[in-house]
Amino acid sequence: MDRNTVTGLILILLVMVAWAYFTMPTEEELRQQQAEQARQDSIAAVQEDSQQARQQANDSAQVVEQQADDTGNESRSPSLSAEDEDEQAEMGMFSEASVTDTSTTVVNTPLYRAVFTNVGGGLSQMILKDYESWDHQPLRMIADTTRSAYSLGFLTSENYNVETDELVFEPLTEADSLSIGEGDTTEVKYALNIDDERRIIYTYVLNGDSHQYELNVQFVGLERDIIGGAVDFGWKPRLRFTEKDPSAEAVYASAYVYTGGEMEQLKLSEAGQSEQNYNGDIDWVATRTKFFSQIIKTDNPTQGALLLGEQTGTTEQRSTKHHYQSFITTDISDQGTASFQMYTGPMAYHALRDYSSTTYDMVDTGYSWLSWISDPLVKYLIIPYFGFVDPYMNVGLAIILFAVLIKLVLYPLTKKSYKSMAAMKELQPKMQEIKEKYADDPEKQQKATMKLYKEEGVNPLGGCLPNLLQLPILITLWRFFQNSILIRQQEFLWAEDLSAPDYILSLPFEIPFLGDQLAGFVLLMTAAMMVQSQLTGGMGPGGGGGGAAGGPNMKALQYIFPFMLLFIFNNFAAGLSLYYLIYNVVSIGQQLLIYRQIDKEKEAAAA
Repeated sequence: MDRNTVTGLILILLVMVAWAYFTMPTEEELRQQQAEQARQDSIAAVQEDSQQARQQANDSAQVVEQQADDTGNESRSPSLSAEDEDEQAEMGMFSEASVTDTSTTVVNTPLYRAVFTNVGGGLSQMILKDYESWDHQPLRMIADTTRSAYSLGFLTSENYNVETDELVFEPLTEADSLSIGEGDTTEVKYALNIDDERRIIYTYVLNGDSHQYELNVQFVGLERDIIGGAVDFGWKPRLRFTEKDPSAEAVYASAYVYTGGEMEQLKLSEAGQSEQNYNGDIDWVATRTKFFSQIIKTDNPTQGALLLGEQTGTTEQRSTKHHYQSFITTDISDQGTASFQMYTGPMAYHALRDYSSTTYDMVDTGYSWLSWISDPLVKYLIIPYFGFVDPYMNVGLAIILFAVLIKLVLYPLTKKSYKSMAAMKELQPKMQEIKEKYADDPEKQQKATMKLYKEEGVNPLGGCLPNLLQLPILITLWRFFQNSILIRQQEFLWAEDLSAPDYILSLPFEIPFLGDQLAGFVLLMTAAMMVQSQLTGGMGPGGGGGGAAGGPNMKALQYIFPFMLLFIFNNFAAGLSLYYLIYNVVSIGQQLLIYRQIDKEKEAAAA
């Protein structure tokens, strides 16, 4: 065996020893693996015994019903159903902590009316007072639940998976109704008493001037009963849709998690179920509809998060049900506590910013490749502008004024573009001569054309570049106005809601991609764009023509494009169509003004 072989074997041996050393799990990792294995074993045990326990519960329920039939019906307090009792029977010592009577506590604030129930010890209804549904009914955030929307889950030393929304707590707040004013706070408390020494205490802290509230959980004497010292906390029921067109709102229904400095989204596009698991530090988790959201974060160290999604059909079907859930996994502190901060309310910039600096990222302000301009434009220009003018004018007027201001700011670029287009039209006869002269030699034709541009001082891209510089702003507004709560339920002229299409005509048939209704602002916008195309294609200095720069085909395209936008914009928000309508009307005025200036400059040069 030569020296090289011996050296190679030694190096391989060193690499194997180093690999074994560095990949060996630490003691903490071993404990986590053991806890996870215990969790999996408990799940298997529960599934194996579930059918037998369920049958026993059903038999007991039948006996109770028979006794009730024998003794007659008697009035009694609300109590758990047989199904609920069955679910509790699978939670070991925690099922014994439940009480039978149910109760609610109503909390009224200037912003919302919240109903808390002792079934799960949490929020079962949330009605926002500062917003309405599309049909002007009270806006309910939570859909179809009589138990707590929030649930605390953990694995016990008895190998049971406990979900607190299935247990009935003892209410510690005696009042059935509480009212708090702006700037005031109140508490709603519940307890889950296992025995004299072990219990879980919930303390909700609510204030009167915010959609935020807090839950402080105390685990008393349960240090050895919760495996791993970690709990899952999350929102279970689906959020109610609030807009007239469920299929349009469904586009935005999804679940989110913010981790590692990035936001991740769970969104289904067809029928089915999906889940996403995340490990490590979690900033917050959330579920949302188009304009409203619920969010959860915690001050305790986190281990991960879970997002769940379920959809019964395709997104465009109005009857499809969309159900998203979000959970955050956190450690119980050494003091036996866990604290959660929740938000349930509108996706408004200032409200979300006060909760967390990153939650407004859920609102679509533009494409990701344009975020470098769309995010600052929305946060530092559009939102402050609408906030400033809101006390003085209707939102529709604010949109009109905003479109005018944007066109005034962009006027230098617009002027440069139109001047370049006018110069190109002046060169059309000479360019046609070059084309005819070098019809058989494309290379000489191109050289002669470039020489003409240079002699006349015309930039062939001068009409395009200024418009390209305006494009990021237009795209940002196009994306933002479709899902901004700034224009939700704002009326203007015939539009009842600027965040929805302003249909004014119903067709006796349905047109593909268009539908069976036509929106008013979209029709006006299309007409304005056709007028602008006529000016661009047929009008030049001195009122002369010359046709479109690209010939008959380009001229035809100038009229096809506005017609295509009719199909694209017809089912979008009326506020967006109103903005583009005013934008095009102002563009027509600027175009006429610029051409008149060019005529005067030519007359002055000739004199």
